[in-house]
Amino acid sequence: MEKKFLGNFTQQEPLSESSIEAAIKVMRHGRLHRYNVKNGEISETALFEKEFAKKLDVRFCLACASGGYAMTTALRALGIKPGDKILTNGFTLAPVPGAIAAAGGEVVFVEITDKLLIDFDDLQQKIISSKSKVLLLSHMRGHICNMDELMAICNKFGVQVIEDCAHTMGAKWREKSSGKFGIIGCYSTQTYKHLNSGEGGILVTNNEEIMARAIMLSGSYMLFERHISRPDINFFDNIKLEMPNCSGRMDNLRAAILRPQLKNLDSNCLAWNKRYAVLELGLKGTKGVKLVHRDAREKFVASSFQFLLPDLSSKDIIKIVSRCAIRGVELKWFGAEEPTGFTSRYTSWQYAPRQTLDKTERILDGLLDLRLPLTFSLDDCAVISEIIKTEIEKVI
Repeated sequence: MEKKFLGNFTQQEPLSESSIEAAIKVMRHGRLHRYNVKNGEISETALFEKEFAKKLDVRFCLACASGGYAMTTALRALGIKPGDKILTNGFTLAPVPGAIAAAGGEVVFVEITDKLLIDFDDLQQKIISSKSKVLLLSHMRGHICNMDELMAICNKFGVQVIEDCAHTMGAKWREKSSGKFGIIGCYSTQTYKHLNSGEGGILVTNNEEIMARAIMLSGSYMLFERHISRPDINFFDNIKLEMPNCSGRMDNLRAAILRPQLKNLDSNCLAWNKRYAVLELGLKGTKGVKLVHRDAREKFVASSFQFLLPDLSSKDIIKIVSRCAIRGVELKWFGAEEPTGFTSRYTSWQYAPRQTLDKTERILDGLLDLRLPLTFSLDDCAVISEIIKTEIEKVI
């Protein structure tokens, strides 16, 4: 009888006792709102912002209700106007173009390479043809492009970069953290990301005016002085009555859950990468499988795994996905005609102007993806890779 994997691809690790105790403390005193504090008390949200800024070595940090909200706020704080064209990768997840649409922008998709990275040649062409001045760069599934080259292109054309780091918290290009190359970095603390508060987001920047606008947008009312990770009060003078209140700063309960997790981020990143290495070794040399090349300068964090089946038909890929599912391995396919669960492709987002990305289409048609939660052991990962390999070889 064939071996079946019994693990759960959406089951994350339980919260630590420290996070549970911190959450209970907040629930017991009842001050969940971001500005609800006793005299002399600093909110959990403000403390988390301070600690995350210190961890990343940035000047300012704003904790948000979600990663999508963080990106929308970043765009609006940057001054995006309705109809402005915003560049982004053709390979990304729905909240990225969703943030552009929410800010009133028009999405301009850029081709990707078979390394799942933004295509620099197409980026330059799209900058020129669209006259866009903003790139919302998605480090999709944790793949970081050559950030030196990307920033050189964007600086040449006067394009400002917002980094979507939902999949790269703790990752670096060379020795510089993702989120610190562009003018703004955005992160997610959704359950399936590198910190877990169920839902949540983070916005970081070193720019005083942008952070002042972001704080006002997040629903600070006239309580912005209660933020620790903020610019001087005078930066709020000219904008406090101009920026709309779009309440979306993180609450104290989620911030309390997150604060203890920061201490384990680095060790968890190493643990994810060990699991990735087992999958990579197990699938290496499998007929029909093309593994994604990673640049040695990319210090990635692998909480998921991607591989390509570039020469197989859609019918064969569907068969492989189905056979793996029967044996307990959940593969996501980016070539499906209809979006499923969290998985969709740029052609699914009909609120964006219709665009054709031939190169990206070919890559997505053969792209498969799976989560690697830390609840999986290294032995689990070896079993998963063996099942995938076996089922591919049966079909080819």
